[in-house]
Amino acid sequence: MRGAVEAPMALIRPILLSGGAGTRLWPLSRADEPKQLLPLVTPNSLLQETARRFVAPGFAPPMVVCNEAHRFIIAEQMRQIGIAPASIVLEPVARNTAPAAAVAALIALREATDAVILLAPSDHVIADPAALRRAISQAHPLVEQGRLVTFGVPARTPHTGYGYLRRGAALAHGAFALDAFIEKPTKVVARTLVASGDHLWNSGLFLFGAKAYLDELAQARPAMVARCREALETATSDLDFLRLARAPYEAIEAESIDYAVMEHTRHAAVMPIDVGWNDVGSWRALHGLGAKDADGNVSLGDVVLESTRNSYVRSEGPLVVALGLDDAVVVATGDVVLVAKSDALDGVRGVVERLGRAGRPEVRSHATVHRPWGSYEDIKSGPRYKVKLLRVKPGAALSLQYHDRRAEHWVVVGGEAHITRDDETIVLKPDQSLYVPVGARHRLANPGAQPLAVIEVQTGDYLAEDDITRLDDRYGRGNGT
Repeated sequence: MRGAVEAPMALIRPILLSGGAGTRLWPLSRADEPKQLLPLVTPNSLLQETARRFVAPGFAPPMVVCNEAHRFIIAEQMRQIGIAPASIVLEPVARNTAPAAAVAALIALREATDAVILLAPSDHVIADPAALRRAISQAHPLVEQGRLVTFGVPARTPHTGYGYLRRGAALAHGAFALDAFIEKPTKVVARTLVASGDHLWNSGLFLFGAKAYLDELAQARPAMVARCREALETATSDLDFLRLARAPYEAIEAESIDYAVMEHTRHAAVMPIDVGWNDVGSWRALHGLGAKDADGNVSLGDVVLESTRNSYVRSEGPLVVALGLDDAVVVATGDVVLVAKSDALDGVRGVVERLGRAGRPEVRSHATVHRPWGSYEDIKSGPRYKVKLLRVKPGAALSLQYHDRRAEHWVVVGGEAHITRDDETIVLKPDQSLYVPVGARHRLANPGAQPLAVIEVQTGDYLAEDDITRLDDRYGRGNGT
């Protein structure tokens, strides 16, 4: 008699969590374009690198859980690398990892009763993705046995910016029982934890069965599970996105998986991983990841260094000259220059909060702002005028709209513009222009195969982005978004 054939293990569904703000990497990381959406280490964004990490046998297409404000840029970045997400789930408000994981688990269970999900932050660097995939495969049998697995990084230095995991008794497959989570410690405590040899840094990666996670969460936080179910049951489809219902999701108390589940469950396990993990949490971290010159400097962009050592100097546009600096960070964007000593960088978050209270736009967006139809770049502004460069992708179009308080002058500098102005249809080629008066219904479109570039000059007594009334929009946006 032949022995029974073991059923193959379920495919692992990566859940890419893209909700962080990354304020410590300001001015590059901003609310409208946080660090996970930026190419900080490679030509791809951190989100793109995270998605590519799990294109391998044993893994299903990823699900992305993100802030609804980032939906179009995330969809575009996935398209650029040829990965079609199983779904892009839009959170109306940020509620930390436990609710996001619950929604992902509920969706995964719709597809398979034995669904296994991998919670992966989208803003980390993994130097050895193959080693990470091996560790995940190694942990998979534990999940089949009902374990909830987290992954811990060897704690080689007393880092005060990371949480720690205390490992307990050895389990099968190289894992350990998880004894405790320790929040970010003081320097003295961190030294003790590292010296003990049984503590790991908390990587934020989790692997578990969708049902097992929901069962544990329902015991510890039943109201959270109920509200996640309601937010999903009353969700709406929006183009390629799944938009969670706002009211029930807003009612959820923000909480991490660590607190909501892993500190209470008797089934937690930790799998050590040594994969070149870095959470890219600061400019110091990026200096450590970068290619250094003979003086220990990392320089990116249009940069000239003279008598400068152990510094990180980056320009996203203008020429930056660093002279006589030591252990410093200089980051220049189109609208902000940050200059800081490395030991003062912990103050960046406070500066961002201060600028936010003052209503400074540099906290929220860059000079170049991405839209589903392309992008616009603020070039110059003053009393009653603003100059922009619009870039419209082939086949894309702005909404049919009007403005109550501003007029617009359009000059085509590249491509061919097809314009609706009230009842007119107008085609403009390079060096041709058009005036759109206050209140006129208008739409700018690029039906061609080449990018369209237009200089837009706005005039009026109010030039903010919320002076937009949309009459028709193929991307499903409301006014001012």
